[in-house]
Amino acid sequence: MAEDRPKKISRRTLLRSAGVAGAAAAAGSVGLSASPEALTAPLPEQSSAAALPPVAYEHLTAEEAELLEAIADHLIPADEYGPGAMEARAVAYIDRALGGALSDSHDAYRSGLAAFDRYCRASRGGPFLGLSNRDQVSALIDVEIGSATGAATGFAGSSAVFFSMVRSHVLQGTFGDPYYGGNANFVGWDLLGYPGVRTRVSNADQRRLEAGELEPNHRSAYDWDTFNKASARSARTEAKHGD
Repeated sequence: MAEDRPKKISRRTLLRSAGVAGAAAAAGSVGLSASPEALTAPLPEQSSAAALPPVAYEHLTAEEAELLEAIADHLIPADEYGPGAMEARAVAYIDRALGGALSDSHDAYRSGLAAFDRYCRASRGGPFLGLSNRDQVSALIDVEIGSATGAATGFAGSSAVFFSMVRSHVLQGTFGDPYYGGNANFVGWDLLGYPGVRTRVSNADQRRLEAGELEPNHRSAYDWDTFNKASARSARTEAKHGD
């Protein structure tokens, strides 16, 4: 198991910090195949949302949510180490937050997703969801490094700004407190090895945590009366933990 740990940390650290371009560049060193066969292969079945109950989106259209889910699936995919952004329902978190804390980003999502769709059609000959895995990755890299430019795309400023926003919010939805609609079933915390919020950690607990022996408690911060419950209000409802 000790031999596997560096590879696991390297893999997940890469996905969390380097973005799509970094993942593609370093693919060979962390077990991500960069061969033409792998890049043109269908996306892994386990990354599909088909096995999950449907989400009732309030602020994203069905088309916007489907496109954003596909992007999120590339940013933090499910793999042999565990679930990814799709299983964590990162996009459900984003949709909920667009009616509250992220409401200022709503127009940026609407225009950015539309611009990305136009860019894929103009540069790759079809919508993002209809492209091969290779073309999906290359299109995302273009957006990430700011080269998805031109009057035909309609990106407001650099496409890299849009990519950075999406990436940041996908990380929040995957690894944040599940009270806000993401990190479903605590998959993000389990992926990081985070044992959950505790109001008291003894010396023995700390030693068990450092040794990887502390069992997760799978409790939101807001399950404790100690913490003030922040608002997770959407346009129509106020979300409660477990919704």
